[in-house]
Amino acid sequence: MLSCIALILTTSGAAAAPLSPVGAGSGGAAQDLLARIRVQGPVDFCGEPVPLERPEVAERLELEMLLMVWNQPQTLLWLKRAGRYLPEIEAALRAEGLPEDLKYLPVIESALRPHAGSSAGAVGFWQFIAATARRYDLTVDSRKDQRRSLSASTRAALRYLKDLHAQFGSWHLAAAAYNMGENGLAAEILAQDVRDYYRLYLPLETQRYVVRAVAVKLIFSDPPRFGYRLDPGDRYPPLTADRITLELPAEIPIQLLAQAVHSDFKTIKDLNPDLRGHYLAAGRHVLQIPAGQSEGFDDRLALAVQQYQGQKERRIYVVRPGDNLSAIAQRFGVPLQAILIWNQLDLRQPIHPGDRIVVHPPKEALVPDGDDPN
Repeated sequence: MLSCIALILTTSGAAAAPLSPVGAGSGGAAQDLLARIRVQGPVDFCGEPVPLERPEVAERLELEMLLMVWNQPQTLLWLKRAGRYLPEIEAALRAEGLPEDLKYLPVIESALRPHAGSSAGAVGFWQFIAATARRYDLTVDSRKDQRRSLSASTRAALRYLKDLHAQFGSWHLAAAAYNMGENGLAAEILAQDVRDYYRLYLPLETQRYVVRAVAVKLIFSDPPRFGYRLDPGDRYPPLTADRITLELPAEIPIQLLAQAVHSDFKTIKDLNPDLRGHYLAAGRHVLQIPAGQSEGFDDRLALAVQQYQGQKERRIYVVRPGDNLSAIAQRFGVPLQAILIWNQLDLRQPIHPGDRIVVHPPKEALVPDGDDPN
Protein backbone atom coordinates (compact mmCIF):
# COMPACT_ATOMS: atom_id res chain seq x y z
CA MET A 1 0.00 0.00 0.00
CA LEU A 2 1.45 3.33 -1.04
CA SER A 3 1.77 5.99 1.63
CA CYS A 4 0.75 9.59 0.99
CA ILE A 5 3.79 11.87 0.94
CA ALA A 6 3.42 15.60 1.50
CA LEU A 7 4.77 17.91 -1.19
CA ILE A 8 7.12 20.70 -0.10
CA LEU A 9 8.16 23.29 -2.69
CA THR A 10 10.72 25.97 -1.95
CA THR A 11 11.69 28.60 -4.52
CA SER A 12 13.96 31.56 -3.75
CA GLY A 13 12.88 31.48 -0.13
CA ALA A 14 9.17 31.17 -0.95
CA ALA A 15 7.52 28.10 0.48
CA ALA A 16 4.09 26.64 0.68
CA ALA A 17 3.81 25.27 4.21
CA PRO A 18 3.66 21.51 3.77
CA LEU A 19 0.51 19.56 4.28
CA SER A 20 1.04 17.08 7.09
CA PRO A 21 1.66 13.54 5.84
CA VAL A 22 -1.06 11.06 6.47
CA GLY A 23 0.14 8.73 9.19
CA ALA A 24 -1.52 5.56 10.34
CA GLY A 25 -4.89 6.75 11.52
CA SER A 26 -3.69 10.32 12.07
CA GLY A 27 -5.63 12.02 9.26
CA GLY A 28 -3.04 14.81 9.44
CA ALA A 29 -3.14 15.97 5.84
CA ALA A 30 -6.92 15.76 5.67
CA GLN A 31 -7.30 17.83 8.82
CA ASP A 32 -4.80 20.36 7.48
CA LEU A 33 -6.79 20.68 4.26
CA LEU A 34 -10.10 21.04 6.09
CA ALA A 35 -8.72 23.78 8.31
CA ARG A 36 -7.43 25.76 5.36
CA ILE A 37 -10.52 25.61 3.17
CA ARG A 38 -13.08 26.57 5.79
CA VAL A 39 -14.58 29.80 4.49
CA GLN A 40 -16.38 32.18 6.77
CA GLY A 41 -18.78 34.42 4.86
CA PRO A 42 -19.73 36.78 3.58
CA VAL A 43 -17.89 36.28 0.30
CA ASP A 44 -18.44 38.30 -2.87
CA PHE A 45 -17.22 38.51 -6.45
CA CYS A 46 -17.15 41.99 -7.99
CA GLY A 47 -19.29 43.21 -5.11
CA GLU A 48 -22.02 40.64 -5.76
CA PRO A 49 -22.58 38.09 -2.95
CA VAL A 50 -21.70 34.43 -3.34
CA PRO A 51 -24.63 32.51 -1.73
CA LEU A 52 -22.63 30.18 0.50
CA GLU A 53 -25.76 29.55 2.58
CA ARG A 54 -26.80 27.25 -0.24
CA PRO A 55 -25.07 23.89 0.42
CA GLU A 56 -24.57 23.20 -3.30
CA VAL A 57 -22.71 26.50 -3.79
CA ALA A 58 -20.59 25.95 -0.68
CA GLU A 59 -19.69 22.50 -2.02
CA ARG A 60 -18.65 23.95 -5.39
CA LEU A 61 -16.36 26.46 -3.68
CA GLU A 62 -14.96 23.77 -1.41
CA LEU A 63 -14.03 21.67 -4.44
CA GLU A 64 -12.06 24.50 -6.01
CA MET A 65 -10.37 25.40 -2.72
CA LEU A 66 -9.32 21.78 -2.15
CA LEU A 67 -7.79 21.48 -5.61
CA MET A 68 -5.92 24.78 -5.41
CA VAL A 69 -4.61 24.34 -1.87
CA TRP A 70 -3.42 20.81 -2.60
CA ASN A 71 -1.81 21.72 -5.94
CA GLN A 72 0.91 23.75 -4.26
CA PRO A 73 3.33 24.16 -7.21
CA GLN A 74 0.64 25.52 -9.54
CA THR A 75 -0.81 27.92 -6.99
CA LEU A 76 2.66 29.11 -5.99
CA LEU A 77 3.43 29.87 -9.64
CA TRP A 78 0.20 31.87 -9.89
CA LEU A 79 1.25 33.95 -6.89
CA LYS A 80 4.76 34.50 -8.23
CA ARG A 81 3.56 35.48 -11.74
CA ALA A 82 1.02 37.85 -10.20
CA GLY A 83 3.86 40.18 -9.27
CA ARG A 84 4.78 40.52 -12.95
CA TYR A 85 1.39 40.82 -14.61
CA LEU A 86 -1.37 41.84 -12.20
CA PRO A 87 -0.18 45.44 -11.57
CA GLU A 88 -0.83 46.35 -15.23
CA ILE A 89 -4.22 44.60 -15.18
CA GLU A 90 -5.18 46.33 -11.93
CA ALA A 91 -4.24 49.72 -13.39
CA ALA A 92 -6.37 49.06 -16.48
CA LEU A 93 -9.34 48.07 -14.31
CA ARG A 94 -9.02 51.26 -12.25
CA ALA A 95 -8.80 53.37 -15.41
CA GLU A 96 -12.02 51.80 -16.70
CA GLY A 97 -13.80 51.96 -13.33
CA LEU A 98 -14.31 48.19 -13.30
CA PRO A 99 -14.29 45.82 -10.30
CA GLU A 100 -10.82 44.72 -9.24
CA ASP A 101 -11.95 41.09 -8.88
CA LEU A 102 -11.94 40.76 -12.67
CA LYS A 103 -8.16 40.47 -12.44
CA TYR A 104 -8.59 36.88 -11.28
CA LEU A 105 -10.08 35.80 -14.60
CA PRO A 106 -6.76 35.64 -16.51
CA VAL A 107 -5.34 33.61 -13.62
CA ILE A 108 -7.91 30.86 -14.18
CA GLU A 109 -7.92 31.37 -17.94
CA SER A 110 -4.20 31.10 -18.69
CA ALA A 111 -2.31 30.82 -15.39
CA LEU A 112 -0.92 34.24 -16.46
CA ARG A 113 1.00 32.75 -19.42
CA PRO A 114 1.12 34.75 -22.68
CA HIS A 115 1.46 31.69 -24.90
CA ALA A 116 -1.24 29.58 -23.24
CA GLY A 117 -3.52 27.89 -25.76
CA SER A 118 -6.57 25.66 -25.64
CA SER A 119 -7.93 22.87 -27.79
CA ALA A 120 -10.72 25.25 -28.84
CA GLY A 121 -8.19 27.69 -30.32
CA ALA A 122 -8.23 30.22 -27.48
CA VAL A 123 -4.87 31.93 -26.96
CA GLY A 124 -3.14 34.32 -24.60
CA PHE A 125 -3.61 35.80 -21.15
CA TRP A 126 -7.38 36.20 -21.55
CA GLN A 127 -7.88 33.17 -23.83
CA PHE A 128 -9.60 34.87 -26.75
CA ILE A 129 -10.68 32.82 -29.72
CA ALA A 130 -9.66 34.50 -32.97
CA ALA A 131 -13.16 35.69 -33.99
CA THR A 132 -13.82 37.44 -30.68
CA ALA A 133 -10.32 38.89 -30.61
CA ARG A 134 -10.82 40.50 -34.02
CA ARG A 135 -14.25 41.76 -32.97
CA TYR A 136 -12.49 43.70 -30.23
CA ASP A 137 -9.80 45.07 -32.57
CA LEU A 138 -6.97 42.66 -31.78
CA THR A 139 -4.69 41.74 -34.67
CA VAL A 140 -4.50 37.98 -35.25
CA ASP A 141 -2.53 36.96 -38.33
CA SER A 142 0.66 35.22 -39.38
CA ARG A 143 2.85 38.13 -38.23
CA LYS A 144 1.19 39.26 -35.03
CA ASP A 145 -1.16 37.78 -32.45
CA GLN A 146 -2.18 40.46 -29.95
CA ARG A 147 -3.96 37.90 -27.81
CA ARG A 148 -0.48 37.30 -26.39
CA SER A 149 0.08 40.99 -25.58
CA LEU A 150 -0.82 41.80 -21.98
CA SER A 151 -1.74 45.43 -22.65
CA ALA A 152 -3.67 44.88 -25.89
CA SER A 153 -5.53 41.77 -24.75
CA THR A 154 -6.42 43.35 -21.40
CA ARG A 155 -7.94 46.38 -23.14
CA ALA A 156 -9.98 44.07 -25.37
CA ALA A 157 -11.05 41.81 -22.49
CA LEU A 158 -12.27 44.75 -20.40
CA ARG A 159 -14.30 46.09 -23.33
CA TYR A 160 -15.82 42.65 -23.81
CA LEU A 161 -16.62 42.26 -20.11
CA LYS A 162 -18.25 45.70 -20.01
CA ASP A 163 -20.44 44.71 -22.95
CA LEU A 164 -21.36 41.43 -21.26
CA HIS A 165 -22.25 43.21 -18.02
CA ALA A 166 -24.43 45.65 -19.93
CA GLN A 167 -26.19 42.71 -21.58
CA PHE A 168 -26.73 40.52 -18.51
CA GLY A 169 -26.75 43.03 -15.63
CA SER A 170 -24.53 40.91 -13.37
CA TRP A 171 -20.79 40.38 -13.11
CA HIS A 172 -21.33 36.72 -12.26
CA LEU A 173 -23.32 36.27 -15.46
CA ALA A 174 -20.84 38.42 -17.42
CA ALA A 175 -18.00 36.13 -16.31
CA ALA A 176 -20.06 33.05 -17.20
CA ALA A 177 -20.75 34.50 -20.64
CA TYR A 178 -17.05 35.24 -21.06
CA ASN A 179 -16.41 31.55 -20.52
CA MET A 180 -19.18 29.98 -22.62
CA GLY A 181 -20.18 32.78 -24.99
CA GLU A 182 -22.97 35.31 -24.69
CA ASN A 183 -25.30 33.58 -27.13
CA GLY A 184 -25.10 30.27 -25.31
CA LEU A 185 -25.75 31.88 -21.94
CA ALA A 186 -28.63 33.98 -23.26
CA ALA A 187 -30.20 30.82 -24.70
CA GLU A 188 -29.94 28.98 -21.38
CA ILE A 189 -31.46 31.90 -19.48
CA LEU A 190 -34.43 31.87 -21.83
CA ALA A 191 -34.80 28.09 -21.80
CA GLN A 192 -34.53 27.76 -18.00
CA ASP A 193 -36.26 31.06 -17.13
CA VAL A 194 -33.53 31.79 -14.56
CA ARG A 195 -31.16 34.77 -14.37
CA ASP A 196 -29.14 33.65 -11.32
CA TYR A 197 -25.72 32.19 -12.19
CA TYR A 198 -25.82 29.85 -9.20
CA ARG A 199 -29.22 28.44 -10.17
CA LEU A 200 -28.53 27.95 -13.87
CA TYR A 201 -27.59 24.54 -15.22
CA LEU A 202 -24.69 25.40 -17.52
CA PRO A 203 -21.79 23.47 -19.06
CA LEU A 204 -19.81 21.98 -16.19
CA GLU A 205 -16.77 24.14 -16.96
CA THR A 206 -18.92 27.28 -16.74
CA GLN A 207 -20.53 26.09 -13.49
CA ARG A 208 -17.01 25.98 -12.05
CA TYR A 209 -15.77 29.18 -13.67
CA VAL A 210 -16.91 31.95 -11.34
CA VAL A 211 -16.42 29.75 -8.28
CA ARG A 212 -12.82 29.13 -9.36
CA ALA A 213 -12.28 32.89 -9.60
CA VAL A 214 -13.68 33.27 -6.08
CA ALA A 215 -11.30 30.58 -4.81
CA VAL A 216 -8.34 32.39 -6.40
CA LYS A 217 -9.51 35.64 -4.80
CA LEU A 218 -9.59 34.04 -1.36
CA ILE A 219 -6.08 32.58 -1.72
CA PHE A 220 -4.57 35.74 -3.24
CA SER A 221 -6.16 37.89 -0.53
CA ASP A 222 -4.46 35.95 2.28
CA PRO A 223 -1.69 33.64 0.99
CA PRO A 224 -0.17 32.82 4.43
CA ARG A 225 -3.47 31.39 5.63
CA PHE A 226 -3.23 28.83 2.86
CA GLY A 227 0.45 28.08 3.45
CA TYR A 228 2.09 30.45 0.94
CA ARG A 229 4.59 32.74 2.65
CA LEU A 230 6.34 34.78 -0.02
CA ASP A 231 9.01 37.36 0.67
CA PRO A 232 8.81 40.52 -1.46
CA GLY A 233 11.61 39.29 -3.72
CA ASP A 234 9.91 35.95 -4.37
CA ARG A 235 7.32 37.39 -6.75
CA TYR A 236 8.47 37.76 -10.33
CA PRO A 237 9.04 41.49 -10.96
CA PRO A 238 7.32 43.34 -13.81
CA LEU A 239 9.33 43.37 -17.02
CA THR A 240 11.18 46.67 -17.33
CA ALA A 241 11.02 48.12 -20.80
CA ASP A 242 10.69 51.28 -22.86
CA ARG A 243 7.64 51.52 -25.10
CA ILE A 244 8.24 52.89 -28.59
CA THR A 245 6.15 53.51 -31.69
CA LEU A 246 7.73 52.40 -34.94
CA GLU A 247 6.65 53.15 -38.52
CA LEU A 248 8.17 50.75 -41.04
CA PRO A 249 7.95 51.35 -44.81
CA ALA A 250 8.94 47.73 -45.42
CA GLU A 251 9.36 44.57 -43.39
CA ILE A 252 12.59 43.95 -41.52
CA PRO A 253 14.04 41.00 -39.61
CA ILE A 254 13.35 41.21 -35.90
CA GLN A 255 17.05 40.54 -35.42
CA LEU A 256 17.76 44.08 -36.69
CA LEU A 257 15.56 45.45 -33.93
CA ALA A 258 17.54 43.41 -31.40
CA GLN A 259 20.78 44.71 -32.88
CA ALA A 260 19.57 48.32 -32.59
CA VAL A 261 18.91 47.92 -28.84
CA HIS A 262 22.15 46.03 -28.13
CA SER A 263 20.20 42.92 -27.23
CA ASP A 264 19.14 39.63 -28.77
CA PHE A 265 16.24 38.10 -30.68
CA LYS A 266 14.91 36.24 -27.62
CA THR A 267 14.71 39.40 -25.51
CA ILE A 268 12.66 41.17 -28.18
CA LYS A 269 10.31 38.19 -28.51
CA ASP A 270 9.95 37.87 -24.73
CA LEU A 271 9.13 41.57 -24.37
CA ASN A 272 6.70 41.38 -27.31
CA PRO A 273 5.07 37.92 -27.19
CA ASP A 274 2.52 39.02 -29.79
CA LEU A 275 5.21 39.05 -32.51
CA ARG A 276 5.22 35.89 -34.62
CA GLY A 277 8.00 34.55 -36.78
CA HIS A 278 11.32 36.23 -37.55
CA TYR A 279 10.16 39.38 -39.38
CA LEU A 280 8.42 42.61 -38.44
CA ALA A 281 5.80 43.55 -41.03
CA ALA A 282 5.60 46.96 -42.70
CA GLY A 283 3.35 49.44 -40.90
CA ARG A 284 2.90 50.88 -37.43
CA HIS A 285 4.04 48.98 -34.35
CA VAL A 286 3.95 49.76 -30.64
CA LEU A 287 6.80 47.74 -29.18
CA GLN A 288 8.65 47.20 -25.95
CA ILE A 289 12.43 47.34 -25.97
CA PRO A 290 14.90 46.94 -23.10
CA ALA A 291 14.77 49.80 -20.62
CA GLY A 292 17.11 52.67 -21.41
CA GLN A 293 17.42 51.88 -25.13
CA SER A 294 14.86 54.33 -26.54
CA GLU A 295 17.31 57.25 -26.75
CA GLY A 296 19.01 57.13 -30.14
CA PHE A 297 17.05 54.05 -31.15
CA ASP A 298 15.79 55.45 -34.48
CA ASP A 299 19.31 56.25 -35.67
CA ARG A 300 20.67 52.86 -34.61
CA LEU A 301 17.82 51.02 -36.33
CA ALA A 302 18.21 53.06 -39.53
CA LEU A 303 21.92 52.17 -39.63
CA ALA A 304 21.18 48.47 -39.00
CA VAL A 305 18.60 48.43 -41.83
CA GLN A 306 21.00 50.21 -44.19
CA GLN A 307 23.74 47.68 -43.47
CA TYR A 308 21.32 44.79 -43.85
CA GLN A 309 20.10 45.98 -47.24
CA GLY A 310 23.66 46.42 -48.47
CA GLN A 311 24.70 42.96 -47.34
CA LYS A 312 21.50 41.34 -48.62
CA GLU A 313 22.37 42.03 -52.25
CA ARG A 314 25.71 40.24 -51.80
CA ARG A 315 23.92 37.20 -50.36
CA ILE A 316 21.50 36.61 -53.24
CA TYR A 317 21.64 33.24 -54.96
CA VAL A 318 19.82 32.89 -58.27
CA VAL A 319 18.08 29.51 -58.56
CA ARG A 320 19.35 27.33 -61.42
CA PRO A 321 17.55 24.57 -63.36
CA GLY A 322 17.41 21.39 -61.29
CA ASP A 323 17.92 23.20 -57.95
CA ASN A 324 15.91 22.45 -54.85
CA LEU A 325 16.16 23.95 -51.38
CA SER A 326 17.87 20.93 -49.84
CA ALA A 327 20.53 20.93 -52.53
CA ILE A 328 21.13 24.67 -52.14
CA ALA A 329 21.45 24.30 -48.35
CA GLN A 330 23.96 21.46 -48.79
CA ARG A 331 25.92 23.42 -51.40
CA PHE A 332 26.39 26.39 -49.07
CA GLY A 333 26.80 24.37 -45.89
CA VAL A 334 23.86 25.93 -44.08
CA PRO A 335 20.79 24.33 -42.45
CA LEU A 336 17.75 24.00 -44.69
CA GLN A 337 15.63 25.55 -41.92
CA ALA A 338 17.83 28.66 -42.03
CA ILE A 339 17.08 29.17 -45.72
CA LEU A 340 13.37 28.84 -44.95
CA ILE A 341 13.66 31.51 -42.23
CA TRP A 342 15.79 33.94 -44.27
CA ASN A 343 13.37 33.78 -47.18
CA GLN A 344 10.06 33.24 -45.33
CA LEU A 345 9.46 30.04 -47.27
CA ASP A 346 8.07 26.65 -46.41
CA LEU A 347 8.85 23.31 -47.99
CA ARG A 348 5.50 23.25 -49.78
CA GLN A 349 6.45 26.29 -51.86
CA PRO A 350 8.17 25.35 -55.15
CA ILE A 351 11.17 27.31 -56.35
CA HIS A 352 11.87 28.05 -60.01
CA PRO A 353 14.91 28.91 -62.09
CA GLY A 354 15.58 32.64 -61.82
CA ASP A 355 14.16 32.98 -58.30
CA ARG A 356 16.38 35.03 -55.99
CA ILE A 357 17.10 33.43 -52.62
CA VAL A 358 18.98 34.92 -49.69
CA VAL A 359 21.75 32.64 -48.42
CA HIS A 360 23.98 33.91 -45.62
CA PRO A 361 27.64 32.88 -45.66
CA PRO A 362 28.29 29.67 -43.70
CA LYS A 363 30.38 31.49 -41.05
CA GLU A 364 27.28 33.54 -40.16
CA ALA A 365 25.05 30.49 -39.79
CA LEU A 366 26.83 29.34 -36.62
CA VAL A 367 25.85 25.72 -37.29
CA PRO A 368 28.45 23.20 -38.52
CA ASP A 369 27.86 21.62 -41.91
CA GLY A 370 25.30 18.85 -41.73
CA ASP A 371 23.93 19.82 -38.29
CA ASP A 372 20.19 20.37 -37.87
CA PRO A 373 19.33 22.95 -35.16
CA ASN A 374 15.94 21.34 -34.73
